[in-house]
Amino acid sequence: EVQLVESGGGLVQAGGSLRLSCAASGFTFDDYTIGWFRQVPGKEREEVSCISSSGHYTYYTDSVKGRFTISRDTAKNTVHLEMNTLKPEDTAVYYCAAMIRCKGEAHYWGLGTQVTVSS
Repeated sequence: EVQLVESGGGLVQAGGSLRLSCAASGFTFDDYTIGWFRQVPGKEREEVSCISSSGHYTYYTDSVKGRFTISRDTAKNTVHLEMNTLKPEDTAVYYCAAMIRCKGEAHYWGLGTQVTVSS
């Protein structure tokens, strides 16, 4: 059974940090790019960051550059998203997904984890 399980969300004050994790199972983790997306009610899902299957290529949307860092742990089939200097506008449900490439179609999705940044 394919599973992507997000964890690490929560409530944090503006300026604080959170570390999200995405644990993958049921498919060949090393074959897939992993992306982090976020969505707020009434808006389209946004691709925030992604990391290639090799880990050599990373992408960040402009609004998180310099604040978020994505990494992958091949031994644990896990991808992390380190989020620093959080802002209220980062509040969203964060999802991870397995894709063939960044900005491409997602094959598998997790159920999401809520991140709330208070001002």
